[in-house]
Amino acid sequence: MIDIQAIGPDDWKSWSELRLAALEEAPFAFGSQLADWIDAPEERWRERLSAPGGYQVIASIDGTPAGMAGGFPADDHAELVSMWVAPAGRGKGVGNALMTAIEDWARSIGAAVLKLSVVPGNDPAHNLYLRHGYVDTDEPGDLMADGVRREIVMRKAL
Repeated sequence: MIDIQAIGPDDWKSWSELRLAALEEAPFAFGSQLADWIDAPEERWRERLSAPGGYQVIASIDGTPAGMAGGFPADDHAELVSMWVAPAGRGKGVGNALMTAIEDWARSIGAAVLKLSVVPGNDPAHNLYLRHGYVDTDEPGDLMADGVRREIVMRKAL
């Protein structure tokens, strides 16, 4: 059974373990790098989970952490960020549960649009987002570490 738990600054240890695992397992999928966070003090983790208006969740399968995602309000939309599903949770509905949790949160704050960015070539994530009704936009995404490619910005009307 998949359980989704909203977390806050006091849950920094659980979130940090998942975030470090994500950055190690899929370094290509995030703007941050493992080196940016590996030695981060507790205060930095707590600050990340204390961002105004932010919503962070951890997914677990039978008590074992299996993924994470976050949402942040923006000027005229909300953003889904830091989504990752652990290898052991893939193909078991964890991604769908995380997407649903962030979409429900975005609706609850009155967002009419939810945006996200995905790395070109991350086909499993891109396909998950497409299945959830997101579409690619023409917006230029953040520049990748290679200095050439940009993230793909996707959006969904809520």
